[in-house]
Amino acid sequence: MSSIFLYIDPGTGSMLFSILIGAAATLFFLAKAAILKAKVIFSGKKSGVALDASYKPYVIYCEGKQYWNVFKPVVDEFERRGIRLAYFTSAKDDPVFDKTYQYVKPEFIGEGNAAFAKLNLLSAGIVLMTTPGLQVYQLKRSRNVKHYSHVLHMPNDATTYRLFGLDFFDSVLLTGDYQKNDLRILEKQRNIPEKQLVTVGCSYLDVLAEKMAAVPEESDHPFTVLVSPSWGNVGVLKRYGERLLDPLVKTGWRIIVRPHPQSKKSEQDMLQRLEARYKDNANLVWDYERDNIYSMKKADIMISDFSGIIFDYTFLCNKPVMYVSTDMDLRPYDAYDLDHELWQFQILKEMGIKLDESQFDTIKQVITAASDSPELAAARKKAKETAWMHIGHAGKNITDFMVSTVQSSTGNQEVTQ
Repeated sequence: MSSIFLYIDPGTGSMLFSILIGAAATLFFLAKAAILKAKVIFSGKKSGVALDASYKPYVIYCEGKQYWNVFKPVVDEFERRGIRLAYFTSAKDDPVFDKTYQYVKPEFIGEGNAAFAKLNLLSAGIVLMTTPGLQVYQLKRSRNVKHYSHVLHMPNDATTYRLFGLDFFDSVLLTGDYQKNDLRILEKQRNIPEKQLVTVGCSYLDVLAEKMAAVPEESDHPFTVLVSPSWGNVGVLKRYGERLLDPLVKTGWRIIVRPHPQSKKSEQDMLQRLEARYKDNANLVWDYERDNIYSMKKADIMISDFSGIIFDYTFLCNKPVMYVSTDMDLRPYDAYDLDHELWQFQILKEMGIKLDESQFDTIKQVITAASDSPELAAARKKAKETAWMHIGHAGKNITDFMVSTVQSSTGNQEVTQ
């Protein structure tokens, strides 16, 4: 008697398992929705918000714990006002679970397909999220959600999401007024309805500013260079690697390398190679902390590419930045459909110091000569005033918007469910 063995490679097996889990979760929530609908039908009444026992006026969806700083000021404001808020998260270790909120109810809803299955059948007045791609990929609009709102988690251009990333939201909450113009251009080009574009400020920068103020200064501070790139082929670490780090290490200065969080998932081989190369260099430090404020507080200058952390560092620390041009390919992004240069690239030329690859071998002299100037300081101030408006008030402004949106959709009645 012969036996037949089938082999499924780990990658395929993982994908099949994900599909099965997603399908099971979808069937569960479809069944739940069917039961709820049946109750409404047999009650002899019309379906509506008041008859839906699962209805939640205010919902936040957090796709990962790295976005906690975006939502914390909003969550705190709901708690302060005594308004009930459903906080759905795809992170089991979301910091929200360490809090003792009375009115904010956190719930882990799974990751990937399992989370989308629940969100796609949600019944809510407003759903706030940082996740782009609504109605483009697996995340669909639920027919029982009145309003979807996207809150930006970056002060740079809102068109640097993947194609159609914001098209199907009812509103986008901005960090600065300048972000409105390009979104309006795309709406006209694509013949889609205009969204509400509301400038509320930058909630995560409000949080980081408060945290950074509490971090003490170093008593014995060595000159420090922070290398903080984006990820992928155009990221400065992936593109230049040793060619940049070798001369930096030779300066004898403290070099902090803070890879993009996505690099740990997508570029492990590259990181392992570089970590092994510099394991005996005491002046090179790797930073994988969730918050970037500790490295930014220590740094005297930053080297990056087009990463949004340039604006975090500039706005919070008011210190010079150097950027290496990596010729970002805009074809996968909304910005590709614009016929002008993005604001973030324009302002970087004004407030940043360009670093060419030909200068790597003499980088110590280049950095030493690249002292700050009144012109650079003025450009940093201009950028901050443009892209980070309503400083310290984002949590209040976002909450005001969510409450007014739900109240206007329910006849301006007070909603406290």
